[in-house]
Amino acid sequence: MAADTADAAATAGRKLVVKVTAGTDAPERCSQAFTVAAVAAASGVEVSLWLTGESAWFALPGRAAEFELPHAAPLPELISGVLETGGRITLCTQCAARRGIEQKDVLEGVRIAGAQVFVSEIMGEGVQALVY
Repeated sequence: MAADTADAAATAGRKLVVKVTAGTDAPERCSQAFTVAAVAAASGVEVSLWLTGESAWFALPGRAAEFELPHAAPLPELISGVLETGGRITLCTQCAARRGIEQKDVLEGVRIAGAQVFVSEIMGEGVQALVY
């Protein structure tokens, strides 16, 4: 079996839930979370990316473009990569409320949901959850 075929078989039916808690306060950790989510989505993995804490700001139009980290992929491209491959991006309800962010304010394709939805996602069969 070729390596690519083995990789595809290993990820078939799997789901990756990535919760990113960091923003500009921890740029490397933030960038890594978005990168992992986008690479997984591009690899055919079903991806759910959760924006919590300081990463909540990246749910707003233009905010991801302000993020800079040398030698890292631009956040807008990573966000597009997740959404364009059928991935889901969710902004934490409480995190949004604390920052005065409402559904009408966020990027197209981003939903606002809470802990119940997060727990439901991570408890599913074949789900891998990562927190950054």
